[in-house]
This record gives sequence, structure tokens and C-alpha cells, in this order.
Amino acid sequence: MTTTTSFVRQTHRPAELDAGSWPIAAGTLPFPAVDRRGRTARSGGRAEWAARLGELAAAGFDHVEITDTWLRAGDLDKEELADLSAAGRELGLTIAAVALIRASVIDPVHGDDNLAYSHRAIEAAATLGAQVVSVGLHERLTSEQASAWWFWTRDHLANDPDDRELRALAVTQLRELGEHAGSLGMLLTLEMYEDTFLGSAESAIRLVEEIGRADVGLNPDTGNLIRLHRPTDPPGEVLAAVLPWSNYWHVKNYLRLEDPASGTILTAPTSMELGVIDYRDAIRSALDCGYAGIITCEHYGGDGLSVSAANQRYLRGLLKSVRR
Repeated sequence: MTTTTSFVRQTHRPAELDAGSWPIAAGTLPFPAVDRRGRTARSGGRAEWAARLGELAAAGFDHVEITDTWLRAGDLDKEELADLSAAGRELGLTIAAVALIRASVIDPVHGDDNLAYSHRAIEAAATLGAQVVSVGLHERLTSEQASAWWFWTRDHLANDPDDRELRALAVTQLRELGEHAGSLGMLLTLEMYEDTFLGSAESAIRLVEEIGRADVGLNPDTGNLIRLHRPTDPPGEVLAAVLPWSNYWHVKNYLRLEDPASGTILTAPTSMELGVIDYRDAIRSALDCGYAGIITCEHYGGDGLSVSAANQRYLRGLLKSVRR
């Protein structure tokens, strides 16, 4: 795996971060885009957003990532953005990042629309005062994935790594987004995801090199990779390789059971402390390479917010105890 020293500008924040001041955010992944009454998160307006964000604040978070599986910031108008910003501010929450999920700019059907949406989301993120916009190359869920208990147990559409022309398009489009984000004083981060150009450490690092902008780095979400029901690279090795190139970090963990005799592999979400990714070692690797970016807690299933809150406490303990 590539171990070249990174040129990525890690963060806007000062170098003297400690366990208490490190920005650890909650993603809004646990919140539904459409509630049980059929109302969209957008239609709920400021009152609904304040209620949801209030849950994050009550769980002990002071930073939040607006994940578009809940609320598509790029589709909000100026008044709505002002309301969202005010709702967060009144709760003492900093909107640290905006994340775009399944809005690949090289999607064969929706690529152009996704590119336009990504530009709108960058403008919205700047209005919200966010430091980072996270994008990826993973495509929309298939109907089979959407109906499955865990979507990663079903086959998906993306399979990009062998297509040179598509890779060149990804570089061009992502560089364009990086230029936009950089012009507004923000970072663009690229989320790692299987079977895309961001699906392995080597390919992801090479993509950042090809884009060639100091304000474009990686989001080393290795949880996306180790949950697959198939062989995968050791997560510690992946993280050690990509963290020097990373400027933002989604963290989550999974149990993983493998039966070599039958070839059966089973995974399930769990807390950062109990899963197969050794985050004590990962934090040590991050500190060793000078990582100083925002860390955002995610979790699928059950009471995801409470698990994320426990993960924040675990992370702060690690940041306090781990020594370089």
C-alpha cells in the first residue's frame, strides 16, 4: 500500500487540539428523511429541525454533520438555511460539515444532476458555516438493497475501478467541486466506499494525487469496507495508509465473523470499542501523521444516536490516553 507523505491540508483548526477540544460531530444518519406520517424532514421546517438537533445536543454533542439522508441542505432556500443555522446556534451546535450520500458525479444516469446538486450543497454548506463537504462515488441503492435489513448484504451497481475514461471524469468533476469548496474557504473530502475509485487505499490515494488540490482529501470510512460479506483488506493497514491523505473522518465499527471452512462471512454494526477496527491503534496512527480534522460518529441500526454518543466518549478517552 502507498505510504507517501501527504500534501493534504488537514484542517482549518489550530494544532493544539486536545481530548476535550477536538471537534467530534454527530451525523444525522439516525434521522429519517420521511417520518411515519409521510412528512419529509424539509417540510417540518425549523421546529422539526430544532427538535432533532436538540436530541444531538442532549446526547452531548456540540458539532453536527448535516447528512443528506436526513435533510438535503443543497435543496434548501436562503430562508430555510437561515432557519437551520439558527436552530443549531440556539442549541449550541456548530454545523461542522455537510455530507452528500449516493450523489456520485459519475453516475451513468444521474451524474449531471448530482454534479449540480453537489455545487448547490457546497454553497449551502458555506452559508451554514461548515468547514467540510463530504462526497462519494457510491451510487443509489437498488430496490433489493433498499428492502434489505442491511443494504450492504445485497449486490449494488457500482464497479468503477477498471474504467479509465470514467476515472478521468471522476478526477475532473471532483477537482471542479474542490475548486468550488476551496474558493469558499472549505475542504472537500472523498468518502471511501467499496467497488469505486475510493474502494481501496491505493486507488483512493492515487485519486487524490490525480485531483492535485491541497483542499481535497480523503474521508477514511473503513467501516464501509469491513462490513462486506467478502474478504477485505485489514482495516488497520488501510487506515495507516490513507490517514496522511485524510481531512475528515467518518467513524463506525462492525462485528465480523468468518468461517474459513464454508467461506461464510457475517457482519453487524456495533460500537467503536467492540468492533473489529482497532480504533486505539487508528487514533495512534492519526496522531502520528498529524491528522487534526473533524471526526464524525455514525451508526446503523437500533438507537444509533446513543451508540454515537457512547462512541464520542470512547474517542475522547482514547485521545486523552493514547501517546504518540
